[in-house]
Amino acid sequence: MVKLSVIVPFYNVRQYAPDTLRSLRANARGDREFLLVDDCSQDGTGELLERAARDLPGAVLLRHEQNGGLATARNTGIDAARGTYLTFLDGDDWVAPDYYDQLLSVIDGLGCDFVRTDHVQSTGRSRAPRRVPHGRRGEVLDPRSLILPADRTTSVDYPYAWAGAYHRRLLERGLLHFTDGLRTAEDRPWIWRLHREARSMAVTGLLGVFYRRGISSSLTQIGDVRQLDFIRAFDQVLRETAEDPEAEKLLPKAVRTYCAIISHHLSTIERFEPDVARKLKVMSAAALRRMPPAVLDGVLDAMDVTRSTRLRRLRRRPAAAGASA
Repeated sequence: MVKLSVIVPFYNVRQYAPDTLRSLRANARGDREFLLVDDCSQDGTGELLERAARDLPGAVLLRHEQNGGLATARNTGIDAARGTYLTFLDGDDWVAPDYYDQLLSVIDGLGCDFVRTDHVQSTGRSRAPRRVPHGRRGEVLDPRSLILPADRTTSVDYPYAWAGAYHRRLLERGLLHFTDGLRTAEDRPWIWRLHREARSMAVTGLLGVFYRRGISSSLTQIGDVRQLDFIRAFDQVLRETAEDPEAEKLLPKAVRTYCAIISHHLSTIERFEPDVARKLKVMSAAALRRMPPAVLDGVLDAMDVTRSTRLRRLRRRPAAAGASA
């Protein structure tokens, strides 16, 4: 019986994949499988994964014939997973020895739908813990209760899929798949759906995932058009939240988060290619016009002056053709 399925997409991470694979080897057990998804790598990553498929206990190699992006690669792993529990890891990150033993002990002991864990952010030689933004640890909670308040950082603002474990019953209820084709912000609709629709969760202070930041190949460091998928991702968050029975209560949080992300991208617009920067402004203005006007007014009134001024100015921008996400 497979107790845990670890889904690990890889795309052109030859420099970092050996660390990832070594960490999986240190966590290999007879009741574990490692679903290694090669998302059509072109840099030799595929050859490393072929060797891992032979040498790493529990490894299963899955290949894409064309690059589909992180969301699609995770879905490939989800579809092949056989475990009672599922978790994720990115192909340039790593986990501590025996980490999955501890993770399974936590979720088994609590009996909840999913658990969220802290993680360690790795930037060069620097290591810094990053905490789930919720204080109550080791206690089974209603996920919906962790969405609010709207004006504070909450559990839905900590979207990392690899920071946790998820019971198979969530997959059977249709809650674990990602939106195919999203190249960035793929975790956002996913984490909101889990918090709205799962029945139980818990937060644990377990530290064992090492998240590598600041590498040049990471999509978060590349200012091309794929970055604009955050608009499609947050449009989905708003659309699905608007259909929730508690939409009136939850929408201010969703709109505020969307506005904060738009403002962040505008404040760092110089990192984008010129054509992408222009498209960012056009698409963001259109996104603001799609938001419920009364909710948006309230969010902008409550924001700091710098961000609210930036967004109000953008909101007044004339509509342009081709502005849809």
